[in-house]
Amino acid sequence: MIRTAFQILILTAFIALSCEGARAETASPDAAAANAAYAAKDWGKAAELYGHITAAEPKNGRAWYRLGVSLHGKGEQEQAIKALEKSIENGAPNFQAEYQIALCHASLKSNDNAKQYLARAVQDGFGQPELMMSDAELVGMRSEASFQKLVEQATRNQKPCAYAAENRQFDFWVGEWNVVTTQGGVSAGTSKIERILNDCVILENWTSLNNPYQGKSYNTYNTSLKRWEQFWVDNSQGMIHFYGELKDGIMDYWTDEIPQGDGQKLKRHLQFIPQGPDRVRQFSQGSTDGGKTWMVEYDFTYNRVK
Repeated sequence: MIRTAFQILILTAFIALSCEGARAETASPDAAAANAAYAAKDWGKAAELYGHITAAEPKNGRAWYRLGVSLHGKGEQEQAIKALEKSIENGAPNFQAEYQIALCHASLKSNDNAKQYLARAVQDGFGQPELMMSDAELVGMRSEASFQKLVEQATRNQKPCAYAAENRQFDFWVGEWNVVTTQGGVSAGTSKIERILNDCVILENWTSLNNPYQGKSYNTYNTSLKRWEQFWVDNSQGMIHFYGELKDGIMDYWTDEIPQGDGQKLKRHLQFIPQGPDRVRQFSQGSTDGGKTWMVEYDFTYNRVK
């Protein structure tokens, strides 16, 4: 899936946070010791050392975040909340700090505030439902319907493509296949189609029969353009970009008019036609006159390996 602007911002925040941390480790002699204490969960020592770092570098969002976590570990919840709020002001990803603030409020038995910050964290992209179900601070609210709803949303954040209907439209092609020509049933190759990257991408692995030709395609639903896209690459420097939609049960792909070596421009039309649960027809046509006439490039039938 092509990343949304929100996802890019989150990644940028993580990168910025890491860079701040790297600068802190170079600038402060306390950094290595602070990181070691943090890893060992020696919260008292970690809080003391990160306190030194934030005093010297008040814009270090990573240090503020770790100071907040350490203070929470020490049981100093009010001070922890202040440090975590500082981490947000200085570049820490909102959802990360908001979740920790929720734990602080839960430790103070302020469940309404805890749920408020959990809701913020989930809204901002928090995607670790396993933590919500294991962190001891939240045990008192796990049976509540509102909490379970937040866990469900965090699960969706963790694997958004597994739950979006559009992302599942091409699932009929997933599997292992023996491929033959539709006319005559001559063996043409094998293909393994699998979901990868948290179900956001359908990866094709094609191997031709009796020749060294191999290729892969990456198929994903582009949420920004509301369309499916395929990027085909192979071992002969080939690359094709398709785009289209599921139309009447058929995955219908097209290309732009692409210049060819002979000076012509080739437009392609590629269709994946399900024919029951264990068979898919792949039909490709090309046009060099702007779509007025079409020639068959190949016509394959995929038979599922059982």
